[in-house]
Amino acid sequence: MRIDAHQHYWNPQRGDYGWLTPKLGTLYRAFGPADLAPWLARTGVERTVIVQAAPTVAETRYLLDLAREEPSAAGVVGWVPLDDRGAPALIAELAREPKFKGVRPMLQDLPDDDWIANPALAPAIDALIAHDLAFDALTFARHVGALHTFATRFPALRIVVDHGAKPPIRDGASGWQPWADGIARLAALPNVHCKLSGLATEAAQGWTETTLAPYVDHLVAQFGPARLMWGSDWPVLDLNGDYLLWHACANALVAELSDAERDAIFGANASAFYRL
Repeated sequence: MRIDAHQHYWNPQRGDYGWLTPKLGTLYRAFGPADLAPWLARTGVERTVIVQAAPTVAETRYLLDLAREEPSAAGVVGWVPLDDRGAPALIAELAREPKFKGVRPMLQDLPDDDWIANPALAPAIDALIAHDLAFDALTFARHVGALHTFATRFPALRIVVDHGAKPPIRDGASGWQPWADGIARLAALPNVHCKLSGLATEAAQGWTETTLAPYVDHLVAQFGPARLMWGSDWPVLDLNGDYLLWHACANALVAELSDAERDAIFGANASAFYRL
C-alpha cells in the first residue's frame, strides 16, 4: 500500500493559522480531501497521514472530524500544549480517537530553540509513550542539539524528523553544513526516523533530481530505507513544485534500492511507525 506520510488540510477562515497569510498566494484558501483526491489517483497513493498546521487543539479536532469521513485518511498528527499540566489528560482523551496517531509541537516556530529539551515536558511525553503515540519534530539544523537530548531522554518514544530537518538547499554547497552532521547525529539514535518530504520547498525554483540527489542520498545513507518515509507536504509543496513532480523525483532518487526497500519508504514504514 502506498502511503503519503505527510500532507495537510486547512481552512484559513478558521482563524488559527498564524503563518498562513494572503502573502502566500495560492496557499491562502481551503484545502480538503476533494483537492487532494486527483493527485492520489494519479500516483497510486491510497492513504495519507494528515499533519497539523496550527498550534491549537481546535485544529486537531477539526482534522479528526475530516478524517472520520475520509477513507484515504489513515491518521492524524495533531497538536497539544505539551508544557501544560493538563496535557496528559488531553492526550489520553485524544488517544481514544482511532485515527489520532501522534503530536507535533512546531518546534521551528518557537522562540526558544532548546524548548524541546525542557525536562518539564516529561509528563506529557510519558503519556504519549503510554498511549503508543508518535512525535513529529519540525526542525532546522539549529535544533539538533536539543532534539538529540530529548530523543536520548525518551528512548521509547517514536520520533520522526519532518522534511529531512529542512536543509537549506537553495544556498548550495554553503548550506550543506551543519545540516549533514546534524542528520548523522540524529540518525545514530534508533528511535529517530525521518521523512523524505519538504525538500522541494527548501530548494530554489527550477530544482531537478540532480539538485536534490545529494540530500536524498545522505538521508538514505544515514537513516537507511527502514527509517525513512515518503511524504508530499502538500499543499505547501505547491509553492515550488507539484505532487506528480515530487512523487516521480523521489521514486527516481531511490530507484537503485531494492523493491522491498522502496516499498518500505513509500508505505510500509509509515504504516508501522504511525500504527496505521
